[in-house]
Amino acid sequence: MSETIPSELPEEYRELSATVRDFAEQVVAPASAQHDREHSFPYEVVAGMAELGLFGLPFPEEYGGMGGDYFALCLALEELAKVDQSVAITLEAGVSLGAMPIFRFGTEEQKQRWLPSLAAGTQLGGFGLTEPDAGSDAGRTRTTARRDGDEWVINGSKQFITNSGTDITAFVTVTAVTGETERGKEISTIIVPSGTPGFVVAPPYDKVGWNASDTHGLSFDDVRVPEGNLLGERGRGYANFLRILDEGRIAIAALAVGAAQGCVDDAVRYAKERQAFGTHIGGHQAIAFKIARMEARALVARRAYYHAAALMLAGKPFKQEAAIAKLTASDAAMDNARDATQVFGGNGFMNEYRVARHYRDSKILEVGEGTTEVQLMLIARSLGL
Repeated sequence: MSETIPSELPEEYRELSATVRDFAEQVVAPASAQHDREHSFPYEVVAGMAELGLFGLPFPEEYGGMGGDYFALCLALEELAKVDQSVAITLEAGVSLGAMPIFRFGTEEQKQRWLPSLAAGTQLGGFGLTEPDAGSDAGRTRTTARRDGDEWVINGSKQFITNSGTDITAFVTVTAVTGETERGKEISTIIVPSGTPGFVVAPPYDKVGWNASDTHGLSFDDVRVPEGNLLGERGRGYANFLRILDEGRIAIAALAVGAAQGCVDDAVRYAKERQAFGTHIGGHQAIAFKIARMEARALVARRAYYHAAALMLAGKPFKQEAAIAKLTASDAAMDNARDATQVFGGNGFMNEYRVARHYRDSKILEVGEGTTEVQLMLIARSLGL
C-alpha cells in the first residue's frame, strides 16, 4: 500500500477479504451463539482460522508466516467481526499482542522458538500489561522482576489479559519494573511460559460481552524464568509496548469497523423483511435514514483505519492517525449497535439475534487497547495542546 487510501483494494486483498468472509459466514456464524451462551472458547473455530493461515498473515515465511502485512490482518479482522467479535479479538490479540512483540523485539533465538507455532495458530501468546492500579496509566506498573543469578524472579499481578488461559496458550509477555532510573521506573518485558511454577491463572471473568474470548487475571509469586526470556532491551519495555499499542489500535479499529458494518448489514436485511403499517419497515424514512447514518459511520471509520495502516506500512508517523481510527471506529461500532437494536425493536433485545450480541460486545471497544479518553488525549497532544 502507498501512504494514501486506495480507491479500490488490490486483488490479493480483495481475495483475502472474500475468503475470510466466506469462512465467517459458513464456520464462525453457526457456532457463535452457542459459544456466547456457554462462555466457551471456540477451539474448533480457532483451528479453522489456523488452517487458513490467519495467525501468520503479517509474518515472514521464514518464521512460518504467510508473508503478508498488517493491513491484511486488519481486513481479516473486519470480516470476522461482522459476525463474531469474540473470534476477531482472539485473532487480534493472538497476533498483535501475542506474536508481534516477539517479532518486533525478540532475539533470533526467541523468534525461532516461538513464532512458528504462533504463526501457525497452534499456540497463542498473551500480553500482560494491565494491572488493578495500572490501566490507562500503565507507567504505574507494580509488578516487579529482579535478577537472581541467571534468572528473573517475578512478583505481582495482571488483570483483563486476553488469550492467557487457553489450552493452547504458550506464554504471556509481562511488563515489570526491573529497576529505577533518574526518570523513574525502569520497565522491561519478560516472557513467562505457561505452567511456570508460581504463575497462576485465575478463573475466567464473567463479562458483559466477548463471552467466547478467553480473559483472565494473572498472579506471579516468585516466578522464575531464565534471563534469556527478557524481550527486547532492558528498560525499553514501556517504549516497546507503546509501539505495540499504536499498531494494535489500527487492528482494533478494523475490528470495530467490522462490528459497525455487521450491524448495517443485519439491519438492512431485517428492514427489507419486517412489515409494519402496510410495508417493509425500510420503506419508512425514520428507519431508512437511521440505517443510512449507520452506513456513513462505518465508511468513515473504514477510511480512517485504511489511512492509518497505509502510513504505518509506509514507515511514516501514524500515532495520531491510529488514535483517530480507533476513536472513530469504536464510536461507530457502539452507535451502530444501538441503532441496529432499535431497528430490530423487541427482537433486538433477544440474544438469538446477532445485533444483541453486537450491542453487548461493542462497549469494550471504547475501553480496550486505550480508552476513548486516551485516544482524545493522544490527538490533543499531537496538536500541541
